[in-house]
Amino acid sequence: MSDWKLKRFWDNAHVTPTAEGFAIELDGRGVKTPAKAPLIVPTQALADRIAREWNAVEEMIDPGTMPFTRSSNAAIDKVTLQHAEIADMLAAYGDADLTCYRAAAPQPLTELQAREWDPLLAWAEKTLSARLIPVQGVMHAPQNPQALRVLSDQVHALDVFALTAFHDLVSLSGSLVIGFAAMHGLHDPQTLWRLSRIDEQWQEDQWGKDDEAMAMAARKESDFLHAHAFYNLSRPRG
Repeated sequence: MSDWKLKRFWDNAHVTPTAEGFAIELDGRGVKTPAKAPLIVPTQALADRIAREWNAVEEMIDPGTMPFTRSSNAAIDKVTLQHAEIADMLAAYGDADLTCYRAAAPQPLTELQAREWDPLLAWAEKTLSARLIPVQGVMHAPQNPQALRVLSDQVHALDVFALTAFHDLVSLSGSLVIGFAAMHGLHDPQTLWRLSRIDEQWQEDQWGKDDEAMAMAARKESDFLHAHAFYNLSRPRG
């Protein structure tokens, strides 16, 4: 990661079409990932956003200010090599999906969960062809293996850029269903993030806000929104 410590040495970052996609070049020299692979992404929209990050660098390269570069590096250097393992890990969320685990009490919370999460499960059954069953309590209750296979196949079918985004959409929300809903555009990402935090919001409403928890939630929300944007930018138009 030593390359990230370099000062700005280029005048202009720009996008160049290639046979594999769209490369980002610095004064005509192609940008490399930390693993020294060419930084080539599938769409011009994503490449343009990455080039903007490089052009915005003032003195030192700071990966914290370059999220689209960082996610693209992860897709190329990590997800490409571990696609099956990552897909398996994410597909496993279907057997313990956030939207399926409901409180037994109090009644206002159970009604809120049903009102907000039941439509998500109905959408998953219709759109993803997978019927997941809600249960009360926190003890694991296995889902139908056929439904899980259907969901797993759809996760494994994602390309490396989509799977990179999906990793954060699912792991941050705790829900395979919400991750798919984000990619399918069921709701705007802010609404989907809110749906993933029903339990936390209920606790805040009952007991008050905790500054540290709120700061962590804000960081997670920012990462969730970025993952949604990264996914959309990586999709070919038309």
